[in-house]
Amino acid sequence: MKVYTLRRKQFLPIGLQDAWSFFSRAENLARITPDYMKFKIVHASGDGNMFPGQIIRYRLYLFPLVPWQWTTEITSVDEPYSFVDEQLSGPYAFWQHRHNFAKVDGGVEMSDEVNYAVPFGFIGRIANRLLIRRQLNRIFDYRHDVLAKIFTGNVTMRTA
Repeated sequence: MKVYTLRRKQFLPIGLQDAWSFFSRAENLARITPDYMKFKIVHASGDGNMFPGQIIRYRLYLFPLVPWQWTTEITSVDEPYSFVDEQLSGPYAFWQHRHNFAKVDGGVEMSDEVNYAVPFGFIGRIANRLLIRRQLNRIFDYRHDVLAKIFTGNVTMRTA
C-alpha cells in the first residue's frame, strides 16, 4: 500500500485556546468544507467536546452524484496542541489526519499532516496522480481561504 502525505500550515491571528475551541468541535468542519461536498455530520459520540475514542460519522460527496459515508475516530488528543483523527470506514484505504497548533508571535500556527492511501492498487495510484491529490489540495486551499476570512476578514497568501 502506497501512503501519500499532504502537509499544510497557516498562521491565524488568534489565541491558542481560541484555535482549539474552533477546531476541536466537529460541527465546525462543515464551515470549512466546500459546499459542493454537501458535508453533513450524521452522528458524533459524546457531548460535543473532543476526546480520544470519539466516533464521528459523516455523509459527503467526494465526486458529484457519488455519496459516501465516512466514519472517523479521534485517536489522540493533546489539548490545546494537537489531535489526530483516523478513518474507520470510508473512501480511503488509509487516512490519518494530525492537526497541530503552536503559539507563535501574534497568533497560532496551525498545521495539518494527512497520511492517506488509495484503494485499488495500481489503478488507485493512477487515480491519486490524476484526481485525488488535486481534489485534496483544492479542499485544503478552500479551507485555508475560509479560515482566513473567518479569523482575519481577508484572504491571505497560502504557505505549504
